[in-house]
Amino acid sequence: MILSILLIVTILLQQSKEGLGSAFGGDSSGGVSYTKRGAEKTLFSATIILAILFTVSSILGLFV
Repeated sequence: MILSILLIVTILLQQSKEGLGSAFGGDSSGGVSYTKRGAEKTLFSATIILAILFTVSSILGLFV
């Protein structure tokens, strides 16, 4: 339960510079990409780690 809450929080804290249009195939950024730096990169890495831990714990929960 704690992993799921942490995962939700880290996802919601990430800033989306793309906008909703890009979720449906649009290119609202005009082809410009940027590099994650500082806290944004740390939060992105934490989200990936939490997602992996959540997935592994969910799969292990099936067998216990």
